[in-house]
Amino acid sequence: MMRRVVEISLMLIAFLAFGGRAYAQDVSAQEAKKAKLEREIVIIDRQLAENASQSNTMLSDLTLIRKKISNRKALVADADKKVRFYNDSIYLTNREINRLKVRIDTLTSHYSRLVRSAYKNRDARVWYMYMLASENLGQAFRRFGYFRNLSSQMKDEAQKIRDMQEELGRKKERLSQMKKEAEAVRNARQKEVDALRKDEAKADSVVKRLQKDKKKYQNQLAAKKKEVQALNREIARIIAQAIKTDDQKMKEQQKSQADMKLDGEFANNKGKLPWPADGPLMGRFGKQYHPVYKNIELPQNNGIDIALSKGEQVKAVFDGVVSKVFVMPGYNQCVLIQHGNYFTLYCKMKGLSVKAGDKVAVGQVLGTIDTINGQTQLHFEVWKGSAPQNPEQWLR
Repeated sequence: MMRRVVEISLMLIAFLAFGGRAYAQDVSAQEAKKAKLEREIVIIDRQLAENASQSNTMLSDLTLIRKKISNRKALVADADKKVRFYNDSIYLTNREINRLKVRIDTLTSHYSRLVRSAYKNRDARVWYMYMLASENLGQAFRRFGYFRNLSSQMKDEAQKIRDMQEELGRKKERLSQMKKEAEAVRNARQKEVDALRKDEAKADSVVKRLQKDKKKYQNQLAAKKKEVQALNREIARIIAQAIKTDDQKMKEQQKSQADMKLDGEFANNKGKLPWPADGPLMGRFGKQYHPVYKNIELPQNNGIDIALSKGEQVKAVFDGVVSKVFVMPGYNQCVLIQHGNYFTLYCKMKGLSVKAGDKVAVGQVLGTIDTINGQTQLHFEVWKGSAPQNPEQWLR
């Protein structure tokens, strides 16, 4: 217990020493993270609601639900952290209140003695006689000083008591506020836990349905695999063609300084590029396995998939030139942008606002997201020459 008191006291000292700035920044970051998680849950709930009438979206639904479960667990963990903070703060504030009460009691006792002393010596004649009875001049001055300072000391002590009582009132008010805030956090946490349990039960239900109709969903998966493989082949062909065209140009003339600069700029912005749209990450780069049939390998993903709200705009992540606009089964309209020796691909769109040959700037709208087979998800890829890159390593 004593060790815990020391630890908490050291935490308070550290907080006071470094000021509230770092704490305020941490709170701001946590609130931003919490808002992002909650916003992603809203997007996922919309897609699940839209998929309710679909019979071929079980795998997509399971992915969405599991992402929502992950977000809810993060929200619960954040609430746990806040509850611990409030518990520690309430404990420290209670200690401060008790310390102030003891101090006030001590000052009040001392003040009472001063008042009694002043009352006994309230008659000015007694003061004079007490001073005249002094054995020498030094003692007389000391007795005079005592009576002169008594009134001033009483005022000072009374003011100290008033100041501490005001501080005590503020501490009690803050304690009451913290208790209310802590209770609100606990209630919000319980709601998240309840919602988490429902989502986990829903995920279990989807898993059972997938296991029951394994043959049906394997056929759907095979069809999807063909779509992905077709896209991968087409992208590889288009990029190879673009690289071949660039090589031919370089034989005829030296590569322009503008292209060299653009290439270098893109390469130097690894981990800094803006996201093409804001939403939860549903599909990751590389080789993945089926979440239910663990031995079944999913189609190779050369990019990432981002769940979005219907009608959301998709934007270019960097300056470049539209190399090609094309349509693929299962991916609808796609835009390939060249950035020197790098390429970015944006698929599953509609209402495009660019065409092949257009120069685009970072943040420029390329089109809006489309809903395909119950999924409203942007497929995004990054390529370095003929090699696909993990987009997560390039996006901030």
